[in-house]
Amino acid sequence: MKNKYLIIHADDAGMAWSENKATQIGLLEGSISSVSLMVPCPWFYEMAQFCLQHPEVDYGIHLTLTGEWKTYPFRPCSPATEIPSLVDPNGYFYGKREPIRDSAKIEEVRKELKNQIDFALSLGLKPTHLDSHMYTLGIRQDLIDLYIELGKEYHLPILLSKSLISYTGESPSNFRVPEKGCIENVFMASYQEFENGGLPQFYDRLLDSLGDGISILLIHPALASAEMQQITIDHPNFGDEWRAQDATYFSSAHCKRKLEENNIQLINWRSPEILNLLNA
Repeated sequence: MKNKYLIIHADDAGMAWSENKATQIGLLEGSISSVSLMVPCPWFYEMAQFCLQHPEVDYGIHLTLTGEWKTYPFRPCSPATEIPSLVDPNGYFYGKREPIRDSAKIEEVRKELKNQIDFALSLGLKPTHLDSHMYTLGIRQDLIDLYIELGKEYHLPILLSKSLISYTGESPSNFRVPEKGCIENVFMASYQEFENGGLPQFYDRLLDSLGDGISILLIHPALASAEMQQITIDHPNFGDEWRAQDATYFSSAHCKRKLEENNIQLINWRSPEILNLLNA
């Protein structure tokens, strides 16, 4: 495959109004080509309505088992009493992956994730794929197996990647991960890159050096706002400034020029290129 194909994929839609608005601008006016929605989050409904009003938009479900924010936890879609291994004493998702890795019961995970997908479908949404918030579904073999199972049950491709498993701190070599359907050219900025020069420089370098074939760039755009400052308090990694830089870059004419200069074709989860790769 000699052409350069790229999905610019915005995670975390539904988390907050500022996240939704930046993502919507990037989808309609900028260079964002795909998005995934967090069903348990407070602003999911608003983003779902946007997607229903814009059927041309490519969107998936960002399967959620954690809520990483200090003062802004997420409640599951299931009653907390039915999934006790997934929630803290107050009925909220845990902030880190470790409690899921160490204690989550797989039938409770299945119940919660199916409830998230089913609720999205009940609103009339037609997602094109499934992916995993914080890649929590990549930290245990039975979670990986469930992830694959859900994709088959709902006839949706999943973002399955050894590269993303490694981002969690786990070793992909410890798991059975099928070669078919994996996407390994997955890119995401690091906190070191954010601190050393800022995200625009990282994205410029990435687009200038992108290789042939299919790649995915995971981003987290949100408007600069008091809302995001409060949500991300004490969490500079993927925090408010990070997300504001993503929002600015991927809604800019500069980004569009970079894509054109490097002959990069934006695709999404509906594109035949990605479907052919996953079904190869």
